[in-house]
Order: sequence, then C-alpha cells, then structure tokens
Amino acid sequence: MPTAMPAKILDGKTLAQQIRRELAGEVAEFHKQSGITPTLAAVLVGDDPASEVYVRNKRRDCEEVGIASRLEKLPVTATQAELLAVIDQLNQDVQVHGILVQLPLPKQIDTEVILEAVSVSKDVDAFHPENVGRLVQGRPVFLPCTPHGVVELLKRNNIATAGKHVVVVGRSDIVGKPLSIMLAQKGADATVTLCHSRTADLPAVTRLADILVVAIGKPNFIVADMVRPGATVIDVGINRVESGLVGDVDFEGVSKVAGAITPVPGGVGPLTRVMLLVNTLTAARRSV
Repeated sequence: MPTAMPAKILDGKTLAQQIRRELAGEVAEFHKQSGITPTLAAVLVGDDPASEVYVRNKRRDCEEVGIASRLEKLPVTATQAELLAVIDQLNQDVQVHGILVQLPLPKQIDTEVILEAVSVSKDVDAFHPENVGRLVQGRPVFLPCTPHGVVELLKRNNIATAGKHVVVVGRSDIVGKPLSIMLAQKGADATVTLCHSRTADLPAVTRLADILVVAIGKPNFIVADMVRPGATVIDVGINRVESGLVGDVDFEGVSKVAGAITPVPGGVGPLTRVMLLVNTLTAARRSV
C-alpha cells in the first residue's frame, strides 16, 4: 500500500509579503495621482497585551506599504460615551480613511453600538450591518478581513472552489458566517455546509469536505480521522497553550492525511492583517 504524501503547507506569511509588495506599488501610484496618503486609525481601549501586539503589528504593516497610521488610545476605564466621541471625531476627519476598533472592548462598553457607530465608508473591518448586508447581496464595498484572507489563500494556491464541497466549522460573525456566504456566491461557486456546536455527528460532516475551514477557538479540535484524505484544511484558530500557539486543527496528525494545510502561526493570520490594508486603500480611493 503506498504511503500518503505529507500535505502541502499553505504559507500565508510569504503570500502576505507578496501582497504587501503589490499593495505598496498601488498605494504609491494612488498617492502620485491624488496627493492623498491612505490613513488607518486604530482605536485601542485598555492595555490588553494581545491587543497591543495586534495594533503594533498592524501599524508596522501600514508603514511597509506606505499607508499612514494613527493610534487613539483610551484607558480601560473609558466610558461608552467617551469612545463614541473618539469615533465621531474620526468619522468627521477627512484625512482618516479607515477606522479599526480593536476588540475585545471592556465590559462596560456595548460592542455592537460601537461597531455601528463607525462610518460605513470607513468600516475597514466590514463589521457594520450595512456592509454585512452588502456582502450578503453580493455587492460588497469591503470584504471582511479573515474570510477575504482565506479566499485569497485558496485562489493564489490554485485551489479551486467551484463545484467543491466546503465545510466551515464555526458560525461566528467575524469568520464562519461571512466566509460561508462568500464561498457560496457566484464566482466562488462552492457548495457550503456551515457547522457549529449543535451539528449532529460532526466528524461525519467534516469528512465530506473537499475544503475544510475551522474557526471555533478550540485547540487541536480537528483530528486526522475527521478529515477526508487529500482534503485542503484551512485552520483559522489561534489558541495560546502551554507549548505556545496552536490552531483548532491537530497539525501533526492532520498534515499526514490532508492534501494541503495552513500552519499556525503563519497561515491565515498574516493574510487577515494584509486584507485590512487592502480595505484601507479601497476606502481612500472611494473618498476621492
């Protein structure tokens, strides 16, 4: 019996570098023609270490492609009214094209109210209900960053989605729901099954997938016998455990079965960050 080939590693880090290089050229050309520097404002409430790292990385990414970045920092004790005032000020500022509110927010603040307060035209995370609605109708202005990163990863690795069965595990508003919509639309043309904690016999469903996308926030949850041999496995999860960062997929076991797999870290994460830059340039172009 022939031994299975190890899975192809889908390297998101290298791909993100390539897209950043492309983007740097586009940003420079836009600036040359319009005199405008695309600008992203990040809003950080409190001093959560992980959030601070994310924001620092995003600012560094901006610098690399020629996008200006600002940071509005509020104390962990900030009220909802204070945060809304900052967002209103950024909404009015014509030199700011994209607004990123770093989540999670402290418990005294209603996240939904804050995300709805961001101007639709500056909502580069694509969390505003209007932008979500446009996505559902197939006429988006901005694509949500992580799902867009997943789609780009598949496209640029020549992994066809048309006519394929994609199983998405996890129904969050940030990843699972929007990604399932994007992959089912014309152009992507996949048949999509969206699974969650109440799905009966989950392993039987995941084994049907040509492409399995996992975004549930449970370390090493998907194991080898839940994956059809040769399937493409996209691991969106990032979990901090004693040994370091791991995904929602047992990488060691599943990589012996899958045809292609994303590592964690270095898979979807870098692409999420670069899609934020893509959206910021889109917002700047639309402001002209």
